Amino acid sequence: MKKSVITAACIAALWGCSQTKTDKTMDKQELQLEQAWDKVFAQSDKVNHSKVTFHNRYGITLAADLYVPKNANGKMAAIAVSGPFGAVKEQCSGLYAQHLAERGFLTLAFDPSFTGESGGEPRRMASPDINTEDFLAAVDYLSNRQDVDAERIGIVGICGWGGMAVNAAAIDPRIKATVASTMYDMSKVNTEGYFESENTPEQRMEKRKAIAAQRTEDYRTGSYKRAGGVVDPLPDDAPWFVKDYYDYYKTPRGYHKRSGNSNDGWNVTGCQSFLNQPLLAWASEIETPVLLIHGEKAHSRYFSEYAFEKMTGKKCDGQSMTDGNKEILIVPGAVHTDLYDDKNGRIPYDKIEAFFKENLK
Repeated sequence: MKKSVITAACIAALWGCSQTKTDKTMDKQELQLEQAWDKVFAQSDKVNHSKVTFHNRYGITLAADLYVPKNANGKMAAIAVSGPFGAVKEQCSGLYAQHLAERGFLTLAFDPSFTGESGGEPRRMASPDINTEDFLAAVDYLSNRQDVDAERIGIVGICGWGGMAVNAAAIDPRIKATVASTMYDMSKVNTEGYFESENTPEQRMEKRKAIAAQRTEDYRTGSYKRAGGVVDPLPDDAPWFVKDYYDYYKTPRGYHKRSGNSNDGWNVTGCQSFLNQPLLAWASEIETPVLLIHGEKAHSRYFSEYAFEKMTGKKCDGQSMTDGNKEILIVPGAVHTDLYDDKNGRIPYDKIEAFFKENLK
């Protein structure tokens, strides 16, 4: 009898899942959005800018900057942009979005869940699932705009959001083209450390123990300990790539008051779920075009090389390569943060524009 009841309950649950229902109970958070221009880059006179919000399927309301070419007509190709990991839309993602809008695309630069002006509590948390979902939610929003052609939507992920973008492309065929610029695979770096420096079972167990202990302490205190943003003051013996981060996040070049990297960083427990959830597990099944862009001298270049190999089965070893509709472009002489802004003129906007115009037509 008990077995029959359990079986009936399971069938009922499956039947319920099979029905088409519309949930009208989503409560959208009211966000306080800064209306004044507070980006780290100058405002363009070639595009119209406005603040918008949209929600993901977890009910988190996301804040975004919408950039629309002036005198635009009809339904446009659209691109959602986010990243880097720990940054806000007033930094890199907004810059990319504004440039691409100048080149004819409707663009959306958004703050991921738990960061910037977007909703989600507690603050400064990260999740391979929820943050991938943020890209899919951006596609939801763009697909429902009257001025967007829903069959011509692409995404750009920068730094840590490059890995999220590739993961989003693997799960959502509505995304017709993907760019990952100066990409980090946050699962790989959390699991293995930089350059596989922490890639033993014993070292991973120590990370698990440390995070578990911090969770206990956070619950006891009723607060979340922050890991700290980019180190400040900068030690003389800091690695060169940390100096590059400092030059962006801690100086007028890129500092922003809402940026975790510019201030006190992520929660110590914020990246726990990346330890056993590989972002690129299904990269080989992405059917749509992907362009990986990385600096020749970037400490992080191996993440893009790894992603290219996962998608194609081909090694590139620091060389630009194309295999089918997957491409990796290595920018000569560029370090990781050269692809954050226009300081050194190394972001290949012409290439990005051509890629999207070819694949979002």
